[in-house]
Amino acid sequence: MATTLGGFVLGTPDPQALADFYRALLGWQEVEREPEWVRLKAPGQERPGLSFQLESDHTPPMWPQRPGTQQMQAHLDVQVDDLEAETERACALGATLQEYQPQRDVRVLCDPHGHPFCLFLPGA
Repeated sequence: MATTLGGFVLGTPDPQALADFYRALLGWQEVEREPEWVRLKAPGQERPGLSFQLESDHTPPMWPQRPGTQQMQAHLDVQVDDLEAETERACALGATLQEYQPQRDVRVLCDPHGHPFCLFLPGA
């Protein structure tokens, strides 16, 4: 029996809009689009994928996390070759650069629906 990670799912109040953001950010292909579900995959790969599921009562996590607020359960790490250029591009696509940055060679941003993700350089 083989076990493989099939994908990662982000809850969002607007699956299509968030999928469009990540498709532009990652350059991935859309393979499924329904009103409550969208799935992306990397070109030339079937799995793992990145999916977006409707959660109409979604509460974005707080970064950095604080007691009494919605905690970050997971985040995406995206490797880039040019940290500054990709940070600017992500912001132009709708991401928000976070004030607190824990490392010099990593940038913490939030996607348009508030999910934290990190851009990082190889070796970071």
